[in-house]
Amino acid sequence: MYRIGITCYPTHGGSGVVATELGKLLAEKGHEVHFITYNMPFRLGKFYRNICYHEVEVNVYPLFQYPPYDLSLASKMAEVAEQKKLDLLHVHYAVPHAVCALLAKQMVGDSLKVVTTLHGTDITVLGYDRSLHKAIRLGIESSDAVTAVSDSLIGETRRLFHINRPITRVYNFVDPRVYYPRHVDRLRSEYASDTEKILLHISNFRKVKRVDDVVKVFHAVQSHIPAKLLLVGEGPEWSEVRQQVNQLGLEDRVMFLGKQDEVAQIISLADVLLLPSEKESFGLVALEAMACGVPTVASNVGGLPEVVEHGVTGFLSDVGNTDDMAANALKLLTDRDLFDQFRKQCIERAHTRFAAQKIVAEYEAVYDHVVAR
Repeated sequence: MYRIGITCYPTHGGSGVVATELGKLLAEKGHEVHFITYNMPFRLGKFYRNICYHEVEVNVYPLFQYPPYDLSLASKMAEVAEQKKLDLLHVHYAVPHAVCALLAKQMVGDSLKVVTTLHGTDITVLGYDRSLHKAIRLGIESSDAVTAVSDSLIGETRRLFHINRPITRVYNFVDPRVYYPRHVDRLRSEYASDTEKILLHISNFRKVKRVDDVVKVFHAVQSHIPAKLLLVGEGPEWSEVRQQVNQLGLEDRVMFLGKQDEVAQIISLADVLLLPSEKESFGLVALEAMACGVPTVASNVGGLPEVVEHGVTGFLSDVGNTDDMAANALKLLTDRDLFDQFRKQCIERAHTRFAAQKIVAEYEAVYDHVVAR
C-alpha cells in the first residue's frame, strides 16, 4: 500500500470530482491518502478512514502584487511529503500542480515520485496560452508518469507540445454505489407531469459549453412533444441563457436549479442529457448520465465519442447542429422501444467499461511502475 498525496482543484469541475472520488476509493483499498489543496474538496465533507486533508495557506505580503499560491502549494507538498513519508504525489492538471509537485520533489529528493493527470483545460485552453507553454511542457516532460483522461486529449497534447514521452490513457469512472437508476417518481412529479419528458443539462455555464444551443435544442423538441428542461450549474453565461429563455417564452418550461453537489438523483429524473459542447476532453457528466440509464445527445468532439457510443448509448452531432441534435433527442423521446434499448446499453457500458474498481486498478498499476523505478 502507498502513501499518496493528491492535489486538485477542490471545486465542482470534473477534475476535482474525479480526483476526490479516486482518493476515496484508494483509501477504501487501504492506501493512505493526503489531499493537499487550498480548500476542502466539496466531495470530502465528512470523515473518511485513511484520508487526511492538508490546507494550503497563502499569506499576503505587500511586496507581492498577487499572493504566492504556487510557492505555498509547493512548500506544503514538500512538508506533507516529508512528515508523512509520501511515496508519490498524484497531481491533477499540468499547471500549476505538476510544476509545483516537481518543485516539491526538488526540495524532498528523487524518492518522491510525481504522477500527473491531464484533464483537458490544462491542454485545450491553457495550452494555447504562449506564456504558459513552456511551464506546461516542463510539467508533462518532467513528471515520473503522465496519464490523460482520453485518447483525444493525448493526441491534442502531442500535437500542441510535440511530446513523445509515454502518456497512459486512464478514463474517468463512476462509482456504481452512487450512480445508478434511482426511483424518483415522487421527486419527478415536482418538475414534470406524467406526459412530459425531461431534458437535462449540467455544466459550469461557460461559453465552451454552448448552453445557448441546449436551449435551442429544447425549443425545437418542446414544439413537438410536451417537455421540460432542467439546467444545473452556474457560470459566466447564466444571465445570457436566462435572457434567451425569456425571449423564447420558455420561462414555464425551463428550470434553473443552480449548483448541486449531488447530481445522481437529478440525473435519474431525466430522459435525455444534452451536451452540445464546443470542446470536451472526456465529458464526465455524460458518463454519470449513462450510469443512471440516461442517453446523451452530444457534440462529436474531443473525448465524447470515446464515452458516448453513437447509435448505442446516445447520438453525436456536429458542433452547432442543433437541428440534428433536436431530431436525435426526439428519436429517443418518441420511440419507447428504442429508448429502453439505449437505457439498458447505457447502464451496461458505464458499469463495465468505466467501472470504478477497473479504473482505480489502472491508476494503481501506474503507481507500481513509478515507485519501482
